[in-house]
Amino acid sequence: MKTVFINCSPKKKFCASSYFLFLQRLFVSGKKVSEKLRTPADHDRILGELREAQAVVFGVPLYVDGIPSHVLRFMEKMEVFCRENNLRLSVYCIANNGFIEGRQNESLMRNFENFCVRAGLSWGGGVGIGGGVMLNVTRILFLVNIGLLALNTLISAINTGSFFPKDAWISFAENAGLLLFFNLGVLYYLIRIGAHIRKGTFSDRKYTRILIPSFVFIIFADIFFIIISFFEGGLFRGWLAKKAPEESKNA
Repeated sequence: MKTVFINCSPKKKFCASSYFLFLQRLFVSGKKVSEKLRTPADHDRILGELREAQAVVFGVPLYVDGIPSHVLRFMEKMEVFCRENNLRLSVYCIANNGFIEGRQNESLMRNFENFCVRAGLSWGGGVGIGGGVMLNVTRILFLVNIGLLALNTLISAINTGSFFPKDAWISFAENAGLLLFFNLGVLYYLIRIGAHIRKGTFSDRKYTRILIPSFVFIIFADIFFIIISFFEGGLFRGWLAKKAPEESKNA
């Protein structure tokens, strides 16, 4: 069985969609092909991979309660391609958004279901994930924890000759356990849909979120996006950024 995983995020790296597709791949057997969809130049390459595939899994970020425009253009081309080549793929979707409610992805999921009806494909269902950006940060934090553990182990080996500093390993286990807890809902549903992908069966739409209280999520999300906004050129993503003369006149 061949499954094609399509990362539909327009970001070049460290996107939440790539993180969730990476996790989903762990629970799918057979031949697995990963593709990146960002521009029309990617269309023909991805469509070529679909010829011998039995399933395709879209990893999609939610944009304005719907599918990103560059993905819609690909889906239009994919519909024609699948009809012309008489393909009978099973289509699944792993959608994520920055809000904490996973059900915010409902309209996006329905769009994929309607697409499958038009293209003559089998809609397999999907997982809608809330707090996707914050869950993606847990991946980075886990890698940081590994780096700190390695550093503490090296320091311990130099100072005491021991490669197993107890306090460092306890701290790593506690942090890793906390990050795992945040991801439990996602892992549960990705394992479930993974079984359906392997069998080519229908999973329906499932929704989950990062496992922290909403009021805590809001506080940390506000802090995170304010910091990101400064790096992007202004407090409100570009309001304070340098603009061309034409842009300044129209501001």
